[in-house]
Amino acid sequence: MNKKILIIATIILALDQIAKIMATVWLKLNTSICVIPHFFYLTLCHNYGAAWGLFDNFKSIIIIGTLIAIVLIYHFIFCFQKNKRNNLAFGFLIGGLAGNLIDRIIFGYVRDFLDFYIFKYDYPVFNIADIAIVIGVILLIYAVFKGEDVNEDNSEPRRGKRKTRQVSSK
Repeated sequence: MNKKILIIATIILALDQIAKIMATVWLKLNTSICVIPHFFYLTLCHNYGAAWGLFDNFKSIIIIGTLIAIVLIYHFIFCFQKNKRNNLAFGFLIGGLAGNLIDRIIFGYVRDFLDFYIFKYDYPVFNIADIAIVIGVILLIYAVFKGEDVNEDNSEPRRGKRKTRQVSSK
């Protein structure tokens, strides 16, 4: 794996876990602290499901799904062109997925604490890992639209494949 991706993933993972620890220490479970009235609150809650509480109480399936996603992302790293944006995208995805995976394995739930009301809609509470995952997905979608999902670097063969040479016969 690219060292830059690993560094980005480690930074995202560290930021996520530090923020979750701070939220757990400073906030009471299911109690909100108003930061910006009618817009932003800090609300510690435990998410036993996936996004928006989907698959509530299916911890094992979510853990297996996350591990499969990380393996697939690892594969796609070698398929996409190597550039700063793609490194950022993969680092954000791996760091975010790892942050929530750690919570699920250790606690059995994900610690969420960022709570927004947007146009009178109480958006589901989320965390730093969730933000990183969304940003990573958006960056990869952008890369696909730009055609960067095909690695055209012929100087370095894809992992697991040997580079062959054409020999012409006369």
